[in-house]
Amino acid sequence: MKHWIEAARLRTLPLSVSGIIVGSIYALSNPTETINTPTEVFSWKIFGFALLTTLGLQVLSNFANDYGDGVKGTDNADRVGPQRAIQSGAITPQAMKKAIIITSLLTLLSAIILIYFAFGQDNFGYSIFFLLLGIAAIVSAIRYTVGNSAYGYRGFGDLFVFIFFGLVSTLGVNFLYSKEVDPLLILPAVAIGLLSVGVLNLNNMRDEESDRKSGKNTIVVQIGGAKAKIYHFSIIITAMLLVVIFAILSDYNFDQYLFLLAYIPLTKHLITVYKNQNPKLLDPELKKVALSTFLLSILLTICMISLISDIIVNLFLGGR
Repeated sequence: MKHWIEAARLRTLPLSVSGIIVGSIYALSNPTETINTPTEVFSWKIFGFALLTTLGLQVLSNFANDYGDGVKGTDNADRVGPQRAIQSGAITPQAMKKAIIITSLLTLLSAIILIYFAFGQDNFGYSIFFLLLGIAAIVSAIRYTVGNSAYGYRGFGDLFVFIFFGLVSTLGVNFLYSKEVDPLLILPAVAIGLLSVGVLNLNNMRDEESDRKSGKNTIVVQIGGAKAKIYHFSIIITAMLLVVIFAILSDYNFDQYLFLLAYIPLTKHLITVYKNQNPKLLDPELKKVALSTFLLSILLTICMISLISDIIVNLFLGGR
């Protein structure tokens, strides 16, 4: 059990649910024109199964990454980060492959239940669209490192993370509640996507040397470490600016800028990366950015809600 928990890489899970939290609380704090109260828009069932589906997708991605890099020999003695399950021999490739299949089926089942709670027997077109989206997410999580044409080996991992853990996570879950796309929510959705890409980019910066030797052509391998730093600064700073713009356009009061507290560890992180001369020392920064993103999502959702105590009371007394 210990080895399976390690293979699931629990430190990545808070980051994966950041978009779900922001998209859900945005729906709670912004009733639509056709739905007038927060308790009509928000559903604990949707929230719970959205979290469960996203966590399943993240664990699936971690299992598949362990399997793909393990059988390809990418995880070897040159790898800097924590030793993985297949690399160490703690879990066999056959057992990991079975775990990938089981996790895929459970994640798909969770997605189907989520879609049913969101749309019921109505909106058949929406149901089919989100079902196909869920299948695409599952396939993409596996194909990141698995197979001869794994897109993570061709530098497309950043795009996958940005789309599914940023845009789809935030905008998608909000649509499940509201049945509409709010253009303003695109700003934090892009921000969370960029911060998620930042975590992956750190991972790739750390593993640049071993990835280059094994033929894993990540963006870092393609552009080199120096340009990867510039790329990293640009995505983190852009994400921070987008959330501020979101707050301004949302007419936040002074006390609603509490989310800026999350910028303190992010700024310290950027200083650390700027001074870094040894990519091997970047490993602790992955956890810092992941937790900072999660903290940002929590603080931002608190800032979204005015009269939060009244809304919580309404949810527990009259919510679904």
